[in-house]
Amino acid sequence: MKFPRLKVLFLLGITASIFSSCGKNDDSETDHTQHILQKIKERGRLIAITGYNAISYFIYKGRTMGFEYELVKKLGDHLGVDVEFIVEKDLNKMFELLDSAKGDLIAYNLTVTKERLQKVDFTNYHNTTQQVLVQRLPKRWRSMKMHEIDGYLIRNQIDLEGKTIYVQAGSSYVDRLENLSDEIGGDINIIEASPDKTAEDLIEDVASGEIDFTIADENVAQLSQAYLPDIDISTPVSFPQKIAWAVHKNTAELIDTINTWIEAVRKTPEYYFLYDKYYKNRTAFRARMRSPYLSQTGGKISEFDDMLKKYADTLGWDWRILASQIYQESQFDPNAKSWAGATGLMQLMPETAISYGAQDPNDPTQSLSAGINYLKWLDNFWKEFIEDDDERIKFVLASYNIGFGHIIDSRNLALKYGADPNKWFGNVEEYLLKKSESKYFNDSVVKNGYCRGIETVNYVKEILERYEQYKQLVG
Repeated sequence: MKFPRLKVLFLLGITASIFSSCGKNDDSETDHTQHILQKIKERGRLIAITGYNAISYFIYKGRTMGFEYELVKKLGDHLGVDVEFIVEKDLNKMFELLDSAKGDLIAYNLTVTKERLQKVDFTNYHNTTQQVLVQRLPKRWRSMKMHEIDGYLIRNQIDLEGKTIYVQAGSSYVDRLENLSDEIGGDINIIEASPDKTAEDLIEDVASGEIDFTIADENVAQLSQAYLPDIDISTPVSFPQKIAWAVHKNTAELIDTINTWIEAVRKTPEYYFLYDKYYKNRTAFRARMRSPYLSQTGGKISEFDDMLKKYADTLGWDWRILASQIYQESQFDPNAKSWAGATGLMQLMPETAISYGAQDPNDPTQSLSAGINYLKWLDNFWKEFIEDDDERIKFVLASYNIGFGHIIDSRNLALKYGADPNKWFGNVEEYLLKKSESKYFNDSVVKNGYCRGIETVNYVKEILERYEQYKQLVG
């Protein structure tokens, strides 16, 4: 199935947290950068480039999460726009995407450096950290005394002379090690890893014995140590450094707006709760990394994936659309119950559950079977009007949420007022929203009266956006 490009766009990758932009000097580029904030508001969305890892952006138990994900969404709310994410593992490609105006900013755990300042403007920094050497503890370290462990490990940076250190490609770690090599008066063998290797991947390679050393930001290394206890991260290789976002050069209005927002948000308890949630809660991080439901490592969305694949196949849907819908309905809780009395994975009302074969809607198999039967009925109903498979799914989802009668009314209103009754976004959804206004719910073409359409409009939008996330991050 081909789906129209939605608000969330993905290119698989990793990286760091900065609003960055590599400016060009021609007139068209200057015009783009000078008026970028206005263009963001006109298009109604902020395009953020971020990295794919278990801190910045990931899917866990069906939910999209991450420090940058949540923080940039808050920035979008502040600007009054939606957020579209481009997820990239390769740091160099992040800057290329920004330079080519594919994104408005880079949001990731990146270090402010003089070299980067030649290409981008950084926002005010929102955190500081230092770079540390990641090395493997001796095999029997638990039975050793501390001075014996220290004697085995590198504690003096001078001892890095002649050592081979693997680092993330395009990272600030390369510059730091080159400078350190000059400072100690001896060569360090610096190897940039494959672009698809994240700092976290390299830390795991150290723990497994595949490589001996890597460099990481201390806040990231501390989290990794929570589930990789055989690594040591106690040897610093830098002073504290600033972590910021980055944007194109010559974007004074945008960067001033972001800076004002950053200064305000850093004074709120919410910001520190968010930082602690992703960078200091080692227990939660360890649980995620060991879970089969983390997109980065486990690759599963829920414990019901196999059932979803079977049932979605009978419906003719990509199973990840069905997974996204069920997350929206119940967050995969078979015992979920809504205020209105809907129950189970598919949140069926009692009469609907019985009509479509579920005697016990809390039983996952029965709930899925009945929910699929209902979706099939809706799909067959809308086939008479909506030929395009991708477009029809939106009408099916909307009908599942609010009832097909209100969607018929909205199509009739769309037809009467010159919109396309066979298109959801920007057409039928607009008239579903208008059904809360007396002019429209009293219109002669409306048979089902008033409805509050905003919940259904958001329902369809959020399911399809989450589907795009699942499609790119879950095989």
